[in-house]
Amino acid sequence: MTPTSAQLTGQDGSVLAPINNQPNAPCLHQAVLADFAALQQAASQAGFTLMVASGYRSFARQLAIWNGKFNGEKPVLDADSQPLDITQLSDDARVKAILRWSALPGASRHHWGTDLDVYDKRALAPHQRLALTPPEYDDGPQAAFSQWLKTHAPQWGFFLPYAEDKGGVAREPWHISHIATSATLLSAFSQDMLANAIGNAPICGKRTILDQLDWIYSTYVTNLCEVEQWNG
Repeated sequence: MTPTSAQLTGQDGSVLAPINNQPNAPCLHQAVLADFAALQQAASQAGFTLMVASGYRSFARQLAIWNGKFNGEKPVLDADSQPLDITQLSDDARVKAILRWSALPGASRHHWGTDLDVYDKRALAPHQRLALTPPEYDDGPQAAFSQWLKTHAPQWGFFLPYAEDKGGVAREPWHISHIATSATLLSAFSQDMLANAIGNAPICGKRTILDQLDWIYSTYVTNLCEVEQWNG
């Protein structure tokens, strides 16, 4: 079945299902569930407790994140993962700063239920809060898990779309994507769909966004790391 614009922009979650029976369990695309369960089991056998920090994220949720950051109500980080005072920036600079770490509403891969942020629960000390920053995964508590994930995720049908900084989205070693399903959905997605979603939303910086949507789409939506290996 051809995915609809509403599904691709996070406004229809009819293809989703929870990853387990726990209350408020993260949801993923139904086509992803079996491979995710296999990845989670493989991680367990390797000594990690793979947990989902974020799975499916709706358009409304992404919009709240975006507007909160644009207005200085939620933290925004610079390229070095340090806090940035966004209220001192122009609209154009705000948009670019937010896009380094947060997708536009309608353009997030989390809308598809194919992408998720993961971590090793065992690596967190009691009362330690997950930060989801590169240092945490490079040489911090999540380093061993991160190395395992980079090596083994493709065996179970996943890749890291932001494994490297390619000049768009900052490096996200915690972000994995289901190869087959996300490829199908990305090919069905379009800039026109995104423009329509943005145009109809109460999003901060709308004019600035729409004026440079060509650049945003090529830099932050389709500018991904390649899949290194996959036998699917």
